[in-house]
Amino acid sequence: MALFAVEYTYSESTVTGRDEHRPEHRAWLSGLVDQGTVRATGPWTDGSGALILVEADDEAAAHEVMAQDPFAKRGLIDAVRITGWNPVMGVFNA
Repeated sequence: MALFAVEYTYSESTVTGRDEHRPEHRAWLSGLVDQGTVRATGPWTDGSGALILVEADDEAAAHEVMAQDPFAKRGLIDAVRITGWNPVMGVFNA
């Protein structure tokens, strides 16, 4: 398994939709945390997006997982960037 940094970018035009669907989005993420697929997640403090650390076999698999996000299914994410990440120190390199 590899670790991927998933960066979401949000815009002001999706605030209402994200507010409405946030409980479903967080429940979905919580399930992935319980499965060990998501290692950490949270929004940027300025509200411009979020970071999700995902374990997957490869980048294509990470994209498949993230396509299931209720926010993604409703078009509430303006951009998604998925990048492989190789932590060398700290809690994520174990």
